[in-house]
Amino acid sequence: MSTFANRENTALLVIDVQNAIFTGAWHKDEVVDNINKLVTAARVADTPVIWVQHSDDDIEIDSKPWQLVEELTKPLASEELIHKSYRSSFEGTTLDDVLAKLKVSHLVVTGGETNNCVRHTSHAAIERGYDVTLVSDAHTTVDGAWGIESVKAQQVVAEQNGSFAQYELPGRSSNVQSTREIVF
Repeated sequence: MSTFANRENTALLVIDVQNAIFTGAWHKDEVVDNINKLVTAARVADTPVIWVQHSDDDIEIDSKPWQLVEELTKPLASEELIHKSYRSSFEGTTLDDVLAKLKVSHLVVTGGETNNCVRHTSHAAIERGYDVTLVSDAHTTVDGAWGIESVKAQQVVAEQNGSFAQYELPGRSSNVQSTREIVF
């Protein structure tokens, strides 16, 4: 149902599963395990896996904080790796070009942080015409404080799952499914 003609493929997007982002993350081990299951399932089904790594002044490329977490299945040399410096994986990157080359119209989104890069990438994708499935138990964040408000990571994840399930734009679909519900 995406807005792309002649594109019918799905891709798994693994966003920012890096030391700096996953240290102290809510349900880190469970989320990484679920992402690993999805990577394995995608590879078995010949579904493209696209990896995203964030860098900025605090997360320098090739530094330990920038590295993918040790427990994560590692990218294959044949899989696309997108380097980004904004919350959206589309902004200032080649992600749109990669997805066009792979004829992708549907993204299955996982990773971190829920309230930043997962949220912004998911919304940017659907606004660009992609169908998006957010994997409810394969994204996470940390507890945080914004201004005078303190927010628990569990609440952020639940809010994103709930609000994204109801996100509607013409000709595109948003969906929220658990790891066990995803079929590539």
